[in-house]
Amino acid sequence: MSTSVFSRLTSAAFSDADKDQFQKADIRTDEEQQVKLDDTMQLLIAAGYFRARIKGLSPFDKTVGGMTWCITSSNFDIDVDLLYQENSTIGQKIALTEKIVAVLPKMKCPYRIEPHQIQGLDFIHIYPVVQWLVKQALETRQETGNVTRKISELNFAKSYRAPEDDQYADKKEGISKGLKTVMDNYRPNRRFRRSDSKAVAQLDEPTRIQSTLLEYGMKFGAAPKSKSEDETEQSEVAKKASAVSSAVKAAAGKEVNDDEEEVVDEKEISRIMNDMSAAAGAEATVSSSLVGSIVGLQSEEIQNISSEYAGKQIDIGRDEKSGQVRGLESHKRIVENLSKQIASEEQNFSVVSQKHNQLETQLAEKQQSLAEYQTKKEKYVSEIEEFNEIEKSGENASLLVTLQDLVLQNETLKKQEQQFKSFCKDEIIRLQEMINNLKDEEEDNLSLDKEKSHLVEKQYTADKEKFNKIKLFLAGRNREIASVQRKIDEVPTRAELTQYQKRFVELYNQVATTLTETKQYFTLYNTLDDTKLYLSKEVSLLNSIHDNFQQAMASAANKEQFLKQLEQIVSGITQNRTKAEKKRANEKMRRDELTDRYLDLVDKQRLYIKTVKAFTEECKKNEILTAKLERR
Repeated sequence: MSTSVFSRLTSAAFSDADKDQFQKADIRTDEEQQVKLDDTMQLLIAAGYFRARIKGLSPFDKTVGGMTWCITSSNFDIDVDLLYQENSTIGQKIALTEKIVAVLPKMKCPYRIEPHQIQGLDFIHIYPVVQWLVKQALETRQETGNVTRKISELNFAKSYRAPEDDQYADKKEGISKGLKTVMDNYRPNRRFRRSDSKAVAQLDEPTRIQSTLLEYGMKFGAAPKSKSEDETEQSEVAKKASAVSSAVKAAAGKEVNDDEEEVVDEKEISRIMNDMSAAAGAEATVSSSLVGSIVGLQSEEIQNISSEYAGKQIDIGRDEKSGQVRGLESHKRIVENLSKQIASEEQNFSVVSQKHNQLETQLAEKQQSLAEYQTKKEKYVSEIEEFNEIEKSGENASLLVTLQDLVLQNETLKKQEQQFKSFCKDEIIRLQEMINNLKDEEEDNLSLDKEKSHLVEKQYTADKEKFNKIKLFLAGRNREIASVQRKIDEVPTRAELTQYQKRFVELYNQVATTLTETKQYFTLYNTLDDTKLYLSKEVSLLNSIHDNFQQAMASAANKEQFLKQLEQIVSGITQNRTKAEKKRANEKMRRDELTDRYLDLVDKQRLYIKTVKAFTEECKKNEILTAKLERR
């Protein structure tokens, strides 16, 4: 009984200001600590912890909250709960800081800090740790953002396409078709075939190469000595154009000039060409180059014309055998057929002429591009010569050595990349084989594991039922605990009651101050109103005297009456003054009475404090004596 009374009296004897002083007694307040505190708060706010802006929170709550926020943002777990523990005791603060300090070694923090340094707000040692934590949080945020952005782009690409992708797809489709057309038009076509395939194996390697190239219309080593590599392209275009023109001349029955073929070893090529036959299997009576060009360009048309010509010869022979009676009619039919053949040949000639014109235009374009290439070549040759002169001069030898080293390094890196890719492919194949082997082993062991899996499922079902029962029981207990916890939370604690009392006292003082100010305003207003009333009466009186003065001075009777009125006015003013002084004296007496009463209350308060102090001392003596009696 005495102990509880003493504890209540001691808690009431200390004011809230004293309690705040006791709570803040362990904080260092030198200038350097304050500078580090401001830097720490600014660093946390810049990192995104805006709770540090709240002025009502203590520096400890801001610091611990910021460190916890940085740790959780760095994807590390920490067992703290700051939701209802902002103003904790020293023991709770140290326990909280111990949990934070225990996580720092797991994060590989290079700075060491003790729990008492955080609890004591030693910001000289706290600032480097917070700075490192903020850096880790920002790096983790950036990595998470990059991963999230890549995942979002991947998910977007699965369902949607950007306009740039559609444009690229359209262009890619057109380019693919054009490339396919070019490859189909310019792919190598086999024009000849060797009649004796067994004799090829007996030839030497250069001869086999020459033979293979000639089968596809190419000539190995046939470049003229007086022309450069750029001129060979022009000669090839000219050969294609001459091949078309030669095909037209062959169809018309003209001979082909053998000077169009430029060969280094003409005898060897002729010998090889004699052993070849046309790839289409048709017998030719002209040179091999002419047969190749005809077969490659106009083979179908020539075959159709040959078949029509053979048919017409058969018809003519039948008509001659049938007699001379129908000679005129057969002659007419022959003329008509020949006219049709001439028309078709003219049409074919026009088609071939168009192709010839197209090839001529292509030849002109190639010649123009050849001229451009020659100018570029001359430019490049001059630049290479200048570069060789610079290299020989030795002024930029170090730069050239550096460039050569970089080129070698680039080639080495490319080789390493290729080796790494091949290694990765081999490793993928090996791992895939291991996976397949494991799958096979798993299938083999599947039959053996069925009984075990059945027993496991049975045990799992029993354990699951037991777990559900325990879970229901635990849920009931949790509901009971939550109900009791809510009832406990409904009862205010001593700190809350103290805070409520402090707030009520502040509110009472604020209301009393406002009431005093309001009373003063009312008193001032009434005083000013009375002053205004008296001044208005004085002004009206003076105006009346001024208005009636001339009229009163006109005669003696009016003058006497005017003086009597003035005397009455003066007597009235004197009476009002007497009443006001009497009222003032009464208010002064009332003030003195209230002052005496206030002094009596102050004496009673002093006596109360003195009595409480004496009572506290007597309670201490009572506790000491009670303890002595209990020991006996």
